[in-house]
Amino acid sequence: MGFEPQRQQFATEGYAVFERALAGDLLDLLRDQCAAFVAREDARMDAAGVETLGLSHRGKRYFANECQREAPELRAMLFSQTMADICRATLGETAYFFFDQYVVKGPEGGLPFGWHQDSGYVVGNGGPADHAPYLTCWCPLDDATVENGTVRVLPFSQVPRSREAILPHERQPATNDLIGWRGDEAGVVLEVPAGSVVAFSSHLLHTTGANRTDALRRVYLAQYTPEVMLNPGTRRLRRNAVPLLLDGVQVTRG
Repeated sequence: MGFEPQRQQFATEGYAVFERALAGDLLDLLRDQCAAFVAREDARMDAAGVETLGLSHRGKRYFANECQREAPELRAMLFSQTMADICRATLGETAYFFFDQYVVKGPEGGLPFGWHQDSGYVVGNGGPADHAPYLTCWCPLDDATVENGTVRVLPFSQVPRSREAILPHERQPATNDLIGWRGDEAGVVLEVPAGSVVAFSSHLLHTTGANRTDALRRVYLAQYTPEVMLNPGTRRLRRNAVPLLLDGVQVTRG
């Protein structure tokens, strides 16, 4: 599949949009699994006797991690030809599945998420500072709009040093967010239909707004690395490293 415009934009600005790339069975699959992982996060908070756990805030914002380990059905999307094609157009000829999560914002004020680089979270949570930039695929399960807190990005041309460097990030005590940018830029607002894939570099600064609608705003996140990522010190595997592409050939299928 040819994605030359997206390939060029990703190379120059750090992001690209693949509109409705997952529409159909893959989108249905992602939607079918979402509610169970929101319920899992509520149960974890119940067990701990808290209203906030990590980045999840009950009823306002949920980050449910490592979903494919509990729901292998999700691998049909993660190791699909669609995702292999997107990885080739952005990350390159080699791609390892790294991490997945559902990010769900509750209705009527579901919390925003501050400006950050995804690589800033790797470093901020004890990962290697010298890891290669990787790929985040932000996949809305509902039409993503300004009103429900869609993603905004700061292209590399607006913050050139973000292309090469992981900026310092500061943790916010109230939300546990890591903030890596406090400029006044509005960024590029990406309003995209359900089933689209917004693909961006882990060095790209991005943020999401509050959900001000009366419905959930659901997103599935899939990340791929160009090389196996190991934790510093122990040199043990960080997260996952399942090869999707090796030398341009798809070697794992869902």
